[in-house]
Amino acid sequence: MNKLSQLCLLVAAVVCCSCQPAKVQIDGRLAAGDEKTIYLEQVSSMRQMVIDTATLDAEGNYRFVVEQVAESPSLYNLLYDGERIPLFLAAGDHLTVNSVGNIVRNYTVEGSAESELVREFYQQFVAGAQNLEAIARKLSNQELPTTEREALLKEYTEQYFAIRRDQLRFIAEHRASLAAVYAIYQRLPGDQYLADGTNDVIHYRGVAEALAESYPESPYLVMLRGDISRMEAAQRLAAEITESTIPDLELSDIYGKKIRLSSLLGKVVLLDFWSAQLGNSNVLNAELKEIYAKYCNAATPFEVYQVAVDTSKPLWISTVQEQQLPWISVSDLRGEASPAVGTYNVTKLPTSFLINKEGSIVARDIRGAELERKLQELTR
Repeated sequence: MNKLSQLCLLVAAVVCCSCQPAKVQIDGRLAAGDEKTIYLEQVSSMRQMVIDTATLDAEGNYRFVVEQVAESPSLYNLLYDGERIPLFLAAGDHLTVNSVGNIVRNYTVEGSAESELVREFYQQFVAGAQNLEAIARKLSNQELPTTEREALLKEYTEQYFAIRRDQLRFIAEHRASLAAVYAIYQRLPGDQYLADGTNDVIHYRGVAEALAESYPESPYLVMLRGDISRMEAAQRLAAEITESTIPDLELSDIYGKKIRLSSLLGKVVLLDFWSAQLGNSNVLNAELKEIYAKYCNAATPFEVYQVAVDTSKPLWISTVQEQQLPWISVSDLRGEASPAVGTYNVTKLPTSFLINKEGSIVARDIRGAELERKLQELTR
């Protein structure tokens, strides 16, 4: 399972809580691998940051003291030997986290009801995801006999849906807890949605309504409500458009000229959301420029409608000019508050949608060789 994806979409800026912050102590014993260093990671808006380290003694004991922890529980991770243990910490907590052998599958936690509840979900979910990965590795063997391949596919499918059912059951049974908030943002490898996309908002609403009673001041409640609003907006827009069209956009280019996305109907279009502030924007655009040069004059022309999710006009314009971007570059300079971001449910940057000449989305977030293969097919 991709450990870096564990909750990057879950968190808000919890350090702004108005309650009086206080210390938290975490200690315990890890009898696992040969690694002697354990890290404490704070999960904040869009990133995970190590804030402290400790050295295990000869018996595997360790201790952290965390200053200035908000009264409203917020997410932290213990990191040991490449594994993460999620914890919800609140001012005044004293947690004891122990593990023998496989750290994730065997750890125990005392001193925090929310952290204990997260453990109940997390250990089962990680074990299930690891089992799926093991089956997938077996399936990658091209010389696998047909009967064995079919058996593995059946096993994979059964385990996959069992994990999803357990996840949804946990969320429903514990919807008033922060552990349910954690669980609602976990995804199996390759998954984008919690359930089927269409009904995801139902689960989010259930947790948000229950959390409003149990943790009315939690910043996670604000985050949940924001996601619910985006899902509902996407559903309304989906109901208003036909199967052969996409939500239209009308944004201004660097010269102030308004350009409609729908004006490109008949071309193959890459709708690309990016930001001039992205550290890798130059590399990504350089790769895209090579592909654009090959297909912009194809039998069915290829065009890029690139939406900058920025607020600084000088930065956006100078970046477009310095990188000599040859395609349509537009922005409303409202950053993440842009209606375009909500319309297409953009939750990370960059995000892209490949649209065929009939105006239907045929792929999402494909780049490089994968994008070029698709363009060879669509631009004939």
